[in-house]
Amino acid sequence: MVVAEAAGGPGAWRTFGERAIYDCPGVWLGQVDVGLPGGERVWRHVVRVHRSALMVLLDERARVLWLWRYRFVQGRWGWELPGGLVDEGEAPGEAAARELEEQAGYRAGEMRRLVSFQPFAESADGEHVVFVGRGGERVADAVSWEAIAGGRVGVAGVGAGMIAAGQIWNSGSVVGLLQALAEQA
Repeated sequence: MVVAEAAGGPGAWRTFGERAIYDCPGVWLGQVDVGLPGGERVWRHVVRVHRSALMVLLDERARVLWLWRYRFVQGRWGWELPGGLVDEGEAPGEAAARELEEQAGYRAGEMRRLVSFQPFAESADGEHVVFVGRGGERVADAVSWEAIAGGRVGVAGVGAGMIAAGQIWNSGSVVGLLQALAEQA
């Protein structure tokens, strides 16, 4: 058995092995045998999901394209950025562009990586990569069943108000918007 020690040298958590509880192409749920810095070993539940990519599409007036979505797990509606899972062999930027077109019917003229993050690092591995796009062009009607409406709201007008009101609550959308706001300041 291979023993992996996390970066940081002595005192770091060590991984001794893992066992799957559930495994399918999109998600892995299992337990990982972990050695704590004090020497104790414990089994920790871990969830691994595919990387996801999102797009903050800004128009010439710095308005963000939003989708109105229902999330059945949480049982609520909210405004979200277009985005979804990165397919096997696909780059995150390609996935963000594909999801933007599939979900909203837009193609970004230019785009760049804005931020990447892990939304629940303690027991889940599922990197979110957010891109910012400009020069969006409508190329088709959205064919996605995932969102029923779209809208554009100015970056400055969205900010903390819509987040505080609970209208924007998805982690990728919150982090992407806050990073876009920070860059506008």
